[in-house]
Amino acid sequence: MASEAGKSVFAKRRKEHVLILASGNKVRHLTIKPWMTAAAISCVAAMTTGYFAATTYLVLRDDLLGASIARQARIQHDYEDRIAALRAQVDRVTSRQLLDQQVVEKKVEKLMERQTALTDLHGRLNDLVERAQDAGAIQPEIPVPAPKPSTDDKHADASGSPFDALLGTDQKVAAVDPMTTHSLGFLPTNESPANRADRIFTNVTRSLKSIEQDQIAKIENLRLGADKKADEISRILARTGIMPKDEAQENENMGGPYIPVNQPSNDKFDLTLNQLDLSIQRLEQIRSQAMQYPFGNPIPGAFETSGFGYRKDPFLGTLALHPGIDFQGHTGDPARSTGAGTVVSAGPSNGYGNMVEIDHGNGISTRYGHLSAILVHIGQKVETGEEIGKVGSTGRSTGPHLHYEVRRNGVAIDPSGFLNAGLKLNPLL
Repeated sequence: MASEAGKSVFAKRRKEHVLILASGNKVRHLTIKPWMTAAAISCVAAMTTGYFAATTYLVLRDDLLGASIARQARIQHDYEDRIAALRAQVDRVTSRQLLDQQVVEKKVEKLMERQTALTDLHGRLNDLVERAQDAGAIQPEIPVPAPKPSTDDKHADASGSPFDALLGTDQKVAAVDPMTTHSLGFLPTNESPANRADRIFTNVTRSLKSIEQDQIAKIENLRLGADKKADEISRILARTGIMPKDEAQENENMGGPYIPVNQPSNDKFDLTLNQLDLSIQRLEQIRSQAMQYPFGNPIPGAFETSGFGYRKDPFLGTLALHPGIDFQGHTGDPARSTGAGTVVSAGPSNGYGNMVEIDHGNGISTRYGHLSAILVHIGQKVETGEEIGKVGSTGRSTGPHLHYEVRRNGVAIDPSGFLNAGLKLNPLL
């Protein structure tokens, strides 16, 4: 029974289906086997699965595209933010550079003004030193206040321009005295141009200030030397009765509108130069006066044979006033003017024989008597030491000699005071 039941079930499982297809008069039979049914079911299941998978992909794809688009948008936004930040940074750097450039230009302008001022002062100082030398004042060695290139910095340019250093090149500033890069602090750093300009300007200003102080001290010494020499000449002139013209006397009979200078002197260095200028002017004026008066010797090196004062007259043998000094000489020896002036008399004059009289101004005149020859004429201008005649023995004379007189306001005075003053003045003139 059991075996028959199993055979019955097996027969059912192996029962085949027949598919009848009719087309017109034709009839076809298609036997559908189980494996074909399973294959069809599998195909349908695969297609269904593919459909659902495609549908799911299409549904999810929109979300993926949206997410991708959003991500791209975020990336673009971040990129634009970065670009904006970079632009802002570039603008800040550019603004900083422009600001630094303005600061540097201001520093350069100040240095250019400083250089111009030093150049002007240098020119004035040269003129004053030359005048002081001509006036006979003691001249100390004064350094020239002009920038020059340094030779011990390998990066220094031949021009030595301080402005190139401020503009960021490898050059350096050299002050009046040559200095090394380390002395002014010009070391290559990563500091900004503005800070570098500040540091360089400070160092240069400090260096120039130190040199300026040294120059002021030396100029002050020169001024003191000029004043000292002027005072000495003034004292010597005063001993001979000649009072030098002071500033008050020279300002008499003067006037005119007051026009102040465009640039008043407030700087100590400039003020010191002005004081030196005034001292040299005073020395020049006193020297000019001293050279005008008869402080020379009419026959340098000659002996005096008779002095000024009362003596026994060589012809009458009685006491008489000798109004001058007789200098020993030989006929034909040159007689020279003892000071600058104008010839007011040139020719025979009573007991003087051939005589020349020279007016030196301020009431002072000199006479030269017993000349064998006269070499000047009335109205002629003569200088100190200029030959005016030849020694002789004309007039009341016992032999060849030169009679020399000094007169103040027409009155004869002792010439020895002027001769002795001349010995002291010669080193000062």
